[in-house]
Amino acid sequence: MSQPPATVESALDAIGNTPLVKLNRMVPEGSADVYVKLESFNPTGSKKDRMALAMIEGAEKRGELRPGMSVVEYSGGSTGAGLAFVCAVKGYHFHIISGDCFSKEKLDSMTAFGADMEVIKSPDGKISSEVIRAMIDRAAELAEDENYFFTDQLNNDDIQDGFRKLGQEIIDQVGGPVHAFCDSVGTGGSLCGVKAAMREAGQDTRIVALEPTTSAVLSTGVSGAHNVDGIALGFVPKHLLGEPYDEVRAIDETLARETAVRMAREEGIFAGTSSGMNVAGALEVAAELGPGHTVVALAVDSGLKYLSEGLYD
Repeated sequence: MSQPPATVESALDAIGNTPLVKLNRMVPEGSADVYVKLESFNPTGSKKDRMALAMIEGAEKRGELRPGMSVVEYSGGSTGAGLAFVCAVKGYHFHIISGDCFSKEKLDSMTAFGADMEVIKSPDGKISSEVIRAMIDRAAELAEDENYFFTDQLNNDDIQDGFRKLGQEIIDQVGGPVHAFCDSVGTGGSLCGVKAAMREAGQDTRIVALEPTTSAVLSTGVSGAHNVDGIALGFVPKHLLGEPYDEVRAIDETLARETAVRMAREEGIFAGTSSGMNVAGALEVAAELGPGHTVVALAVDSGLKYLSEGLYD
């Protein structure tokens, strides 16, 4: 019988060490093994808890964030929830800029931890570069106040350190070569952090960046509107300028949604649309690599965050 987890001194210590689950029913014969990292086991139900803690503690160590200051960020939900959680534990006031194009559950999760929220309106209810840039501009405006610290996730190198541990966990859990890693990209932080961990461990893992076909900026240079929270910002973020990936794949949003539903109904993995995109990409790569190989994808958060938008209707 396995031992129960150790007690921890703070909820922040509960971040990380999430399960890695092998897919069984979804992977056809003749494919590589596919494993999914269940990031919903983090305190706010998302991988973004890792980067939120890294950004706050990095700023504290440099003296950029001090007691009594406020933290400001723009977010569609998961990063904002992670930062609201970390700020709540550490005692900082948190001001978040978001948009009405993101799921109600994500917006509510940020205010549940005490965040002050401003919501930018989307003309058509979809995620677009215009909405994202309006959110960024408002956060930057607030950050001109010397009592505010802007975590600025798109330009903050601390986020990669936050995801190095994620990569190391995957290496330890697989216990052998990881032949491919699939991740849909927003800031690109998790992709870069996992890649760094793989390379430091001497693994030549194929790093596959995923994006929706309707906003395939990395693969086609053309942005567009879509409804996949947390990814495809409509421009190439700083962390991806050096192309820290081996290939880019565009995945149809409908396939991503269908895959998310299959994950729940065939594997018992309850996750959102970007997670469905990650697994859809991983299944493609696994079919190409064949038996004797291992592919890892991220289930970045919980399906509970997507119930109001009809993903599981």
